[in-house]
Amino acid sequence: MAKQITYSSKINKIRTFALILVFAGILIMYVGLMVRNISWLMLILFMLGILMIILSCAVYIWIGTLSLRAVPVICPNCEKPTKMLGRVDACMHCKEPLTLDKNLEGKDFDERYNQRKFREENK
Repeated sequence: MAKQITYSSKINKIRTFALILVFAGILIMYVGLMVRNISWLMLILFMLGILMIILSCAVYIWIGTLSLRAVPVICPNCEKPTKMLGRVDACMHCKEPLTLDKNLEGKDFDERYNQRKFREENK
């Protein structure tokens, strides 16, 4: 049986990373509450948790600005609107590989097509 490869949209990957940062920050601050008898450790854990939450806010702002510049397309598979970053990306809904580059149509999906170094080597 052939192995089903699933791809993920770059925008969704970055949003997931930011969400993980939020939950990790809250978890670290919760651990800080557990060690409240050691005040210096509690302070360090609280500062680290707050720093992670602030970093996640910065990531959300950054991906929001990227999302505004992304190319909106209609997925040919599920016919829902999605956004593309780079030469190749995946549909946000059905994970269908997408490309706007005519030279890449019909080729196997590889996220390295978005890297400038990879493109120059394969010309």
